[in-house]
Amino acid sequence: MRGVPVAKDVEHWLSRLDAKHRTALEKLRAQIRAAAPGAEEVISYGQPTFKLHGHLVAFGAFKNHLSFFPMNSVTIARHAKELDGFETSKGTIQFTPERPIPAAVVKKIVKERIAQNLEIADARAQKKRAAAKPRPKSKKPKR
Repeated sequence: MRGVPVAKDVEHWLSRLDAKHRTALEKLRAQIRAAAPGAEEVISYGQPTFKLHGHLVAFGAFKNHLSFFPMNSVTIARHAKELDGFETSKGTIQFTPERPIPAAVVKKIVKERIAQNLEIADARAQKKRAAAKPRPKSKKPKR
């Protein structure tokens, strides 16, 4: 949506779409919410984005398709069989209102992304704790 001011929130963003695209994305939004209760909805990089321990997933609307962004190319590759027939790339799964991504696949992807974000958050916390620990002074041998 080039040239269009950034939406202030997800509701505002959705309100600017035609009814067919809005309905399809509202269904996707509900599936994401169900799979990730407690996730925060924000507008990030101009797209509706869910955050839970970091960026989780996002979605977008374009002239000829809709997109679901799992924000992780490994996740898309891992679900290649289930996404057969959908146009995919490193960071997006394209679909149409007439042919949405199956709800079970959306749920699996969102749950997988939550697990990935938790692993990353845990690794960062461990690194932070390790950096905060005082290091013992080295004892130099006496000569």
